[in-house]
Amino acid sequence: MPAATRRPPARNRLPAAEEGAGRPSKTRLKREMEALQALGETLVALDPVRLRELDLPERLADAVRLARGITRHEARRRQMQFVGRLMRDVDPEPIRAALDRWESVPREEKARFAALERWRDRLLAEAEALDAFVAEHPSADRALLARIVNAARAERERGDAPRAFRELFRELRHALGDA
Repeated sequence: MPAATRRPPARNRLPAAEEGAGRPSKTRLKREMEALQALGETLVALDPVRLRELDLPERLADAVRLARGITRHEARRRQMQFVGRLMRDVDPEPIRAALDRWESVPREEKARFAALERWRDRLLAEAEALDAFVAEHPSADRALLARIVNAARAERERGDAPRAFRELFRELRHALGDA
């Protein structure tokens, strides 16, 4: 065999089967680093109060605060890469869990608010709705709710400002334990 076509012996190479064993691929590592950098970008966009609640390492918190003030594109990109690099030294799961928890609170609050509005509208529209509400929520003050519902109906007929309408909402919140 001519010398030009012969391969030099592989001295420090592992067999192909053993080469990837135990180590993640470069592609997987790159995806993980990009995910950490994206998480870092989320941290930069967070409200400062929420950021303090996360109790990040001082160096990472400083880098995130610094990134907020950088407006030049290339400088910001480099700072975000640095934040991503610092994210490698932090366990991202508690951060992700906190972000998910904060994201779910508005959805739950909206659902509670919508339920209160449905009850208010139903109380104003249906005469038997008050009995249904008190049956479902026995701690509610039936007499107070009846008085407020009648006042809200009367103010609606007169076209007055919705004071009793708002008071009914507040009392429903109180009855459901939200206030």
